[in-house]
Amino acid sequence: MILPQFARVQRHKGPDCGSNLKQIGISGRIWANDHNGKYPMQISMTNGGAMELALKGDVSAIFCAMSNELDNPMVLICPADNNRAFVTNFATLRNSNISYFINLDAAGRQPQTLLSGDDNLMVNGTEVRPGILNLRTNDSLSWAKERHQGAGNIVLGDGSVQHASSADLTRVAGIATNRLAIP
Repeated sequence: MILPQFARVQRHKGPDCGSNLKQIGISGRIWANDHNGKYPMQISMTNGGAMELALKGDVSAIFCAMSNELDNPMVLICPADNNRAFVTNFATLRNSNISYFINLDAAGRQPQTLLSGDDNLMVNGTEVRPGILNLRTNDSLSWAKERHQGAGNIVLGDGSVQHASSADLTRVAGIATNRLAIP
């Protein structure tokens, strides 16, 4: 008689996308504070950053550089992303284990700069591909419908997270000076 009651108990679903991005934002902020206001993608690998690999679109290298601040690579996958495989350590982290883009032009000294967000992006109606996405002033930036019902989540340089519509994304991104590394 007790067993049917337990069958109705729902499993804990774990952290949501916003929580994951909050951890990424705080970790990025801590890393930048320790590195003169610069993020890993802006510091050479010889100085502990990931600039050379980031410029080739290696998003995993950026998060690996922040592994002391970001202690669990499982937060790098949006729970709504069914196309990614979880990893439990940074040694095996690859772009295929990440759901979030990184803005290579994020400025640590500008807290309202776009730092990261869901990678289900579209530019001019076409889904983005892995690698470096150079946004231009006239580009139309939007979210693909596969996650978050056509919206998405972003994190700013101050660590704050916003659930954003496509219009919000375009406004925050400012488009003119952003290069996004897409996993």
